[in-house]
Amino acid sequence: MKFMGANELREEFLSFFESKGHLKLQSFPLVPRNDNSLLLINAGMAPLKPYFTGLEQPPKTRITTCQKCIRTGDIENVGKTSRHGTFFEMLGNFSFGDYFKNEVIPWAWEFITEVLQIPKDKLYVTIYFEDNEAFEIWKEKTDIDTSRIFRLGKDDNFWEIGVGPCGPCTEIHFDRGEGKVKTVEEFLKAADEDRIVEFWNLVFTQFDRDEEGNYNRLEHPNIDTGMGLERIATIMQGVDNIFEIDTVNNILKKVCSLTDTKYGEDKIKDISIRIITDHVKSVAMLICDGVQPSNEGRGYVLRRVLRRAARHGRLLGVKRLFLSDIVESVIENYGEAYKELKEKESYIKKIVKLEEERFNETIDSGMDILKAYIDDAIKNNDKILSGEKVFKLYDTYGFPLELTEEIVEEKSLKVDIDGFNKEMKEQRERARNARGEHSYMGSDENPANKISSEVITVFDGYEKNELESKIMVLGNEIEFKDCLNVGDTGFIVVSKTPFYAEMGGQVGDTGIIESQTGKARVIDCKKNVGGKFIHYVEIIEGTVKNNQDVTLVVDKERRNSISKNHTATHMLHKALKEVLGNHVNQSGSYVDEQRLRFDFTHFSALTEEELKKVQNIVNENIMNVEKVDTKEMTIDEAKNSGATCLFDEKYGEVVRVVSVGDFSKELCGGTHVKNSGEIGLISIISESGVASGIRRIEAVTGKNAMEVMENKNSILKEIEKMFKCSEKDVIKKILAQGQQIKEKEKEISDLKAKLVQGAEDDIVNSAIDVKGIKLATASLKDLDANSLRDLGDKVRNKLGLGVVVLASEINGKVNLIVMATKNSLDKGVHSGKIIKEVAQVVNGGGGGRPDIAQAGGKTPEKIDEALQKAKEVLEKLVK
Repeated sequence: MKFMGANELREEFLSFFESKGHLKLQSFPLVPRNDNSLLLINAGMAPLKPYFTGLEQPPKTRITTCQKCIRTGDIENVGKTSRHGTFFEMLGNFSFGDYFKNEVIPWAWEFITEVLQIPKDKLYVTIYFEDNEAFEIWKEKTDIDTSRIFRLGKDDNFWEIGVGPCGPCTEIHFDRGEGKVKTVEEFLKAADEDRIVEFWNLVFTQFDRDEEGNYNRLEHPNIDTGMGLERIATIMQGVDNIFEIDTVNNILKKVCSLTDTKYGEDKIKDISIRIITDHVKSVAMLICDGVQPSNEGRGYVLRRVLRRAARHGRLLGVKRLFLSDIVESVIENYGEAYKELKEKESYIKKIVKLEEERFNETIDSGMDILKAYIDDAIKNNDKILSGEKVFKLYDTYGFPLELTEEIVEEKSLKVDIDGFNKEMKEQRERARNARGEHSYMGSDENPANKISSEVITVFDGYEKNELESKIMVLGNEIEFKDCLNVGDTGFIVVSKTPFYAEMGGQVGDTGIIESQTGKARVIDCKKNVGGKFIHYVEIIEGTVKNNQDVTLVVDKERRNSISKNHTATHMLHKALKEVLGNHVNQSGSYVDEQRLRFDFTHFSALTEEELKKVQNIVNENIMNVEKVDTKEMTIDEAKNSGATCLFDEKYGEVVRVVSVGDFSKELCGGTHVKNSGEIGLISIISESGVASGIRRIEAVTGKNAMEVMENKNSILKEIEKMFKCSEKDVIKKILAQGQQIKEKEKEISDLKAKLVQGAEDDIVNSAIDVKGIKLATASLKDLDANSLRDLGDKVRNKLGLGVVVLASEINGKVNLIVMATKNSLDKGVHSGKIIKEVAQVVNGGGGGRPDIAQAGGKTPEKIDEALQKAKEVLEKLVK
């Protein structure tokens, strides 16, 4: 057995199965496509589900991949065990009704014994106890010692998930120890002790389990294998855990260097080192595939692992930002296999840095809130911190559960873990409900997602808005139908269509489908999970029947508007790169007949000058009337030609390249104008931030752009009338008006200051004594929050030892402020606690620090009652 690096192993596996006639596909992105049943890709076969279910035709019946995967179900075990990780790579070879056991078993044996050269006396095989066919193939077509084959039950060697495709499997195991195991009992004991480890699972999908529990033989059985790259690498490199294989260990060494620690000297520190190593790898891969940090869904997974890594950096004594430096090592070790990592390196590092900065801020806020929770618990003689509060810290502030547990234990308290888990479960259910309920392999129960792969629709709509076709499938959200009658809603699938199905950010076409007996209005066109063109319709005349010949007519005017916006989006992308730099990449888009929306990677708001420059560049190229050309070519040809590709998209071997003269060139399957002049004009109407490092531009073109310009002109005319001046004098008049307003505001401010100065002494003189603390309160009129704060500060400075509580009625609402002198805090005074109860009286809320707190309210008629409440609260707080 020879040493093999992880990168070498990956290539050896893929090359081996290419030699067996398999098509090698690049890893699919971690974000699933057309699959709401999965948050993230978690297995090698997950992106291939439409091929297994027959909903989509595979590009070839034999495929091999090395798939990026993320699993966070056992995140609490990461770093504590030798095998748990959140990111891993799964090697696999797949057959879709092509070869079966007779081929895959000998190939697997050939690969592990001849290519990897693993000694045969180190290998064991398990099969499903009823699978005599597999046993005979192992016996007859390989030279394995049959005493090394063990039959196991359904829990070990049968793969199924509820109703649907399933079947027996055979697993290949490596023995790390010495001496042969002779019985099933000995084998299972050795496996439990991690002496024998399973590294390759060959699944024979040969049955379809129905709702009654019957196993019906599939006409075309499939092969689905999975071999964890990290696990086979540990075997080939003779190491004990995944953190010691070459690629991962290189990252671990970088972590040790940046945290000034030594691996292997301290078990607790080793856990933190391993967690950081694993999590930063996941973070880099997720961001590269388009995931953004957020508080829900995929973004929450990313935020959680990133913050967990940052937290363990703090445990190792790291005070500065350091995670983006570790990203460099991830890219060094994985960049050859996943070239998009190199191309997006600066972007990934920037997002990591921004999120780590945000975590450093929120963890400090979380500490303040946790301290308040602990103080309340101690005061109320509670020994347990509620799960609801702990979950709020975890969910809202990104405060790790284990950190909360550590801190409360120091105060002789415990965390209500059951309550926390209940909150976590409810959140997961909310997330699951948001994704929707789906059946096995993500096939939605809607009939539109159950159409056979044999039904194929040809799209012929780039040049045509109308054509003749034939209905192949009819249905509604409940069932397939033979006909749809006037008033019905449902869907139609035809053999050939000019309707563009929503994809790549472009909305689906609308229009009419007409037969001899009826007419349907197409209200949308989308692709189902299997990639079929689904025309969602409402029947407006007569009856539309299955197998009828029909005429399909796209709403031409709407399509033209959409095409203008889509071509303009490409040009906008190019202009942004020219103005801001090549780090700009598309992060999402939406194009309909009204406007275009374009999300892109950039880390600050665009200035007015930059926006103007971008808009001018696009308009100049529109006015140049550049020819828009589309060509089909291989993906490599497209890249070599300089076409812009999206890293989180999965392209086929043949792609469509859309060029706007020599200005813009992108891979795109959407509809476009014939030349840029058709766009007429582009007008940028907004620019904003939507996530860390992601900006959004919205713009309009053609007639809509003209309307924007006309509306602006109308507003200008109204301003001219208002100021009774010509267009050229408008700015001068506005500036003069602004100067007058500033002068008046200063006069008002000076008058308020004089009034406040007079009130200041009155408030101080009216202070009462509450257990040795001076309490000064006052009800005021028309003071905004800033003025109220200034007055409160002046009163506090004159109290010596005391608290000031001020309330002001302004515009029918209440402004409140509580301030306390520093020397009063030791006596139990807490402004935040006082204002919390005071604000409730005036139907409001707020909070703050012990020395200062602000709030608002909605019932000014209760101000006097609120100020009285302040006295009651202070009496309770003062020790």
